[in-house]
Amino acid sequence: MTKITFYKKDGVYFGFKEDGHTGYGDSGEDILCSALSAMTMLIINTVEVSYDARVEYTIDEESADIEVKIPAALPEFETDEKKRYAISGLLMGYLIQLNDLVEDYYDHLSVDEREFQSFPN
Repeated sequence: MTKITFYKKDGVYFGFKEDGHTGYGDSGEDILCSALSAMTMLIINTVEVSYDARVEYTIDEESADIEVKIPAALPEFETDEKKRYAISGLLMGYLIQLNDLVEDYYDHLSVDEREFQSFPN
């Protein structure tokens, strides 16, 4: 099962962590894992290229664990309110999409949220 925890501060989404393999299919043929990977890379590439903002991320190929943190979603790191809103909105869209997937793949995927008081190192 893949557990995805979204990070937020003061109600603003700024990142997420994905832990574990979905177990939906064999390695290399797991369509659910492929979908998660594609959506995650879409977020990373959109923020880095389209929004020209820094993305902190780690990907462990062996365990399939991924952590993404985007400081520019938070006012203490980014002064451009439109950029902050766009980044947080992109993350919220991912959360909504994942919650839709949970309805069909609840044995393989779970989604949660975690509130932070400050940006985690």
